Parts: sequence; C-alpha cells; structure tokens
Amino acid sequence: MGIPADPGAVVDPDSLIRLRFLAAEARRRRVRRTSSRPGPFVTRRRGRGSETDDVRLWSHGDDPRHVDRNATARTGEPHVRTFRDERERTTLLVADFRPAMLFGTRRALMSVAAAEILALAGWWVAAEGGRVGLLALAGGEPVHVRPAVGERAMIAVVGGLVQAHRQALAGAGHDAPAIGPQLAAAARSIPSGGTLVLASGFDDVFEGADTGFAAAIAEALVRVDVAAAVISDAFERTAPAGVYPFVTADGRRGLGAVRGAERGVGGAEATAARLAGLGVRSAVVRTEEPPAAQLAAVEALHG
Repeated sequence: MGIPADPGAVVDPDSLIRLRFLAAEARRRRVRRTSSRPGPFVTRRRGRGSETDDVRLWSHGDDPRHVDRNATARTGEPHVRTFRDERERTTLLVADFRPAMLFGTRRALMSVAAAEILALAGWWVAAEGGRVGLLALAGGEPVHVRPAVGERAMIAVVGGLVQAHRQALAGAGHDAPAIGPQLAAAARSIPSGGTLVLASGFDDVFEGADTGFAAAIAEALVRVDVAAAVISDAFERTAPAGVYPFVTADGRRGLGAVRGAERGVGGAEATAARLAGLGVRSAVVRTEEPPAAQLAAVEALHG
C-alpha cells in the first residue's frame, strides 16, 4: 500500500494559496493597522509611532512637539502625548508534521489541518506587510523558510509546507523529535518582539514525553509572543473505548487501544487551557471543519 492520494491526506499548494482570500475576509473582520513606516503593526512598546499610548504631565526632557494642547488647556498644566512604537512584525509559523499528526478520520489529516490554519495565519501577516517564515518539524530534518515580506514570502512558505508534508509521509516511521528544543531555537531565530505560531496536537507535550516544552515556552516568551493552534480530530472526541485496527501510510497494520471519553471530554479545550497557563494564547482547530470555518481561530491566533 502506498501513500494515500486522498485530498485530505496531502497538502495541496493551490488550496493553500487560495486561502489568502479567506485570510483577507478574516482581516476585514478585525484589522488594527497604522499607515506609516517603520512598520504597520502596533506593539505594546512605547516609541515614536503614530498611535497615542497615553497623555501625561510634562517632564524635563520631553519633546515640545508632543505637547497635547487640549489637555494642557483643560488642566492648566503642560501635558504631552506618548506613542506606541511601530515595527515590522516577524512571524514564524511552526508546523508539527511528526508521525502523531499524520492521523485523521474526517475530511483531513491533523497535519493537513495544521498546514491550513498556518497558511491562513501567514496570509494575514503577509497582507499587513509583516515578515513571515516557516519551521516544519517531521521525522527527518526540519524544513526552514527564512522570514520575508509579501506574497512571494508566502508562496515560499506554502512550498515549504508541501515539501515538509511529503517528507513526513515518506518517513512516517522515523522517530519524532521533541518539539520543546526546536521551539526554543525557533524563538531565538527571529527578532525580539516577533511571534511564533505553532500548530500541533500536543499529544506528547503534557504526557511526559516532551518534558522540556514548558521551559522552552518560558524561554521563548522572554523575547517573542507565542500562539498555538490545537489540532483536534473527531475520532479523539467521539470514538467509544476499545481496540481498533489501523494501517499506516507505509502499509504497516496493527491494533491500537482507544480510551474513549477520557480523551474526548474537553481534550483539545483542556490542552488550550494548559497552554494558556503557560502564557500561550490558543485556538482549537477541528479537522472535520473546512478552512472557511476557521476564521475565528485565525483571529484568535493574532491576538
């Protein structure tokens, strides 16, 4: 038996490219932009941007050009405006294509759903002038796409997702690398103030197999923002407990035990809550739902 040709089992480049139109729709629902360089994204950092951060009393050394005439006239004391810094945002998309993600029972594999939500997130950033890159983790060597600006950058990211997923399917029997060390290295590879967007099922993260994950998140959050798409398959939420037959992409057959409701009740939501406890904002993505149903999720990933 070869690698399945079902559309839900492969990452299709044309489908990911078309997602830019859905990303544009999501942006129209909630866009917060500025109009001038050095960057269009409002950060929490005070600086010389164009969006007011606050109005406060004048102090020695303040720029007279920033005097707020209305507040000064109203209070009789000089007040100045401070502004939020504006910077080009760098977003690194982190795709988990390790063997546990090469699973799915409705519409698409978990890995394919991960590629879709990351593509939506990437098109959003690219449309706003941000830099976007990719780190895709599978059983072999990770696939890297350096962050860059614009549509060409996202075309390169789509190509990286397709390449990495093909490699993942071809090497499905390889050992899965722990995601924690990769995440820490990824955070160090982008400028401070950037964003990591990770799509994974997080199966090994909170069950002891990846003990460095929490430490990696803590290290990453010192420099960057972290968001996570928690990928959930319907079988994990609805299957009754029992022993089920399975077949892998390379033709290997076997039996696997399913715990039923123990995993299903609040599984993905519980994972999202644990991620929130680490300081990671997240959204649950269900594999049976098409990308058009994920607009709220991609909004949540952008904070």
